[in-house]
Amino acid sequence: MITLSNLITRLPSGIVQGIIWGIMALGVYLTFKILHISDLSVDGSFSSGGIVSVMLITANINPLLSLTASFIFGLLIGTTTALLHTKAKIPAILAGILVQFGLYSINLKLTNGSANVGCNPDVFNLLVSARNINSSLITLLIIAAILTALIYWFFGTNIGRAIRACGNNGQMSTAMGINNNTCKIITLALSNGLVALSGGLMSQYQGFCDINMGKGAIVIGLAAIIIGECIVKFLLPKCTNFYVRLTSTIVGGIIYYIVMVIILWLRINSNDLKLFTAIIVAVFLALGNANKEMEGQ
Repeated sequence: MITLSNLITRLPSGIVQGIIWGIMALGVYLTFKILHISDLSVDGSFSSGGIVSVMLITANINPLLSLTASFIFGLLIGTTTALLHTKAKIPAILAGILVQFGLYSINLKLTNGSANVGCNPDVFNLLVSARNINSSLITLLIIAAILTALIYWFFGTNIGRAIRACGNNGQMSTAMGINNNTCKIITLALSNGLVALSGGLMSQYQGFCDINMGKGAIVIGLAAIIIGECIVKFLLPKCTNFYVRLTSTIVGGIIYYIVMVIILWLRINSNDLKLFTAIIVAVFLALGNANKEMEGQ
């Protein structure tokens, strides 16, 4: 039955999952908005992060340590993509596809051939869980705030400024003595580390990991970024603060998932969710482009 109370009951869970996807979107932001590279390996690294976390938890490893392992595994994935791009001279998009493709087999080996593996919150002490939404919400808000602050701090360092210069103008940064390849390796590694970390959080929250849980992650990440940008342009049209941009990405993830909750609340066929995701991204992209044209006039 479609009732307002039913929607309100579902919203907290949607917000929690939105924060997790927002953290994933932060990783996508580093490559898509700072380096201007489309990294498609994130679909695989999201699944890998979830699988690594669950497999370690079921081996009685502390859930926080399992997330650390997910992050490190993501760093390795991003480094692999970056090396294929910078050293093997493979285009970034193709390098990401190759890594994503290879990760499917690696992920299956990690799960011993199982398509999914559970980590029952009644058996294991998880950092976040759908069984305790209020506690999970507070925990994820703290994690998101810390990660956003760390990213903001990092891109204020000399290395972070070099990466931003590389993304803005590669030829100019080279003329300034900046090693663009090193910047790409660091950024792609950090990006996939964040994505894998969010995958670990998602698997703990839902109580299982799945070999296909990362499918479409890049699209959701882009949706969160675009929604966040549109919100900033609407509410703070002259704001260029980097911290606000990062925070808006998290907010974009929350708004995206609230829209998904509303769609499910309206009992629209869940098989149509990807179609609605594509529509949402297209609409916000169109709004963003329309805004740019208005500013140019």
